[in-house]
Amino acid sequence: MKIFRYIVIILSVVLIGIMSYFGVILYQDFTAVDSNQSQVKDEEQTEQGDSEETQQVTELSEEKFENSEAENLNPFGDSTPQQQLTDKDYQNYIHQMSHQKVEAEEKWGFYLITDERIEWLLQGLDKVELGENESTYQAILERWQAGDFSQVDEDHNAIWRMQGGTIGKATGILSESAEKAFINRKE
Repeated sequence: MKIFRYIVIILSVVLIGIMSYFGVILYQDFTAVDSNQSQVKDEEQTEQGDSEETQQVTELSEEKFENSEAENLNPFGDSTPQQQLTDKDYQNYIHQMSHQKVEAEEKWGFYLITDERIEWLLQGLDKVELGENESTYQAILERWQAGDFSQVDEDHNAIWRMQGGTIGKATGILSESAEKAFINRKE
């Protein structure tokens, strides 16, 4: 009986140690992400002055294409080929493309929605296994490929939830003129 008590105590201490270790790691990851988001937000507010109406959101691939000497960039300006696309890549690309068409309090960058990008992502789905989210990506991309953006705000929020979003939930769809104004903003 004494040995059983010692084993239970030792296992409890080990379990508490493991839980503490992972708790610290998760806390560091959380604070790093939060810190990065705060830093990005602070930088954007500095660039914007303090006017929310002049919020600047840039097309993310322009600078990538300009600053890269790599020859085999994907349509988003990254070196990741289709065979190496991950769940996170799909979430990032679809989320950022949806920013072109949705109303949201906060947006940090966007990718223009192009036929080339949609087709490239759809083709990539045949080359990688993404698990349970794959059908969501395919449905969104096929709808967009057909020119149907009638639920792009819901598409945005589906991806936003997958990413654990807390800021920037889509609240509607931009009008055609508001979308054009959003795309044509200059820094």
